[in-house]
Amino acid sequence: MLSMPITATDHLQGDPNASVVLVEYGDYQCPHCGHAYPIVKHVQKHFGKRLAVVFRNFPLNQIHPDAEVAAESAEFAASGNRFWEMHDAIFENQPELSAEKLLQLVRQLGLSPQKLRTAWTNQTYRERVRADFIGGVHSGVNGTPTFFINGGRHEGPFEVEDLVAAIDAVL
Repeated sequence: MLSMPITATDHLQGDPNASVVLVEYGDYQCPHCGHAYPIVKHVQKHFGKRLAVVFRNFPLNQIHPDAEVAAESAEFAASGNRFWEMHDAIFENQPELSAEKLLQLVRQLGLSPQKLRTAWTNQTYRERVRADFIGGVHSGVNGTPTFFINGGRHEGPFEVEDLVAAIDAVL
């Protein structure tokens, strides 16, 4: 079960009053999360207004050295109301993920690369990323991606047909 309830501080895409909320704990450098990214997009299109999606940071720093800085970059973009654009841009550029690529993506979104560098140096968004991570640990997350559907952990594969079937079962 999801131990951290969804709040206004979460990054939610879709109707906040949707019948179903899909929460993903993800790592921007994880290849499995990269595989899940277009699947979640497809599932969102399939369900439309009936589905809202929440993304929470779960950087696995020991195996993905750029995951934390990517999560902090997405949180920086959120401060400029560009979280989902940055989230998508990171996953769409996952093979080239690096600090330089993150600065480039921020610039493309019209945000300040210099302010992002300062945020990294000051660890401005580190606590936010850590809070997501700790909430995931309390919810039993031990790998990425991990999905929760209306608070219940989705066990099993996360291909389009699997997520659609699991969401249909809730609907």
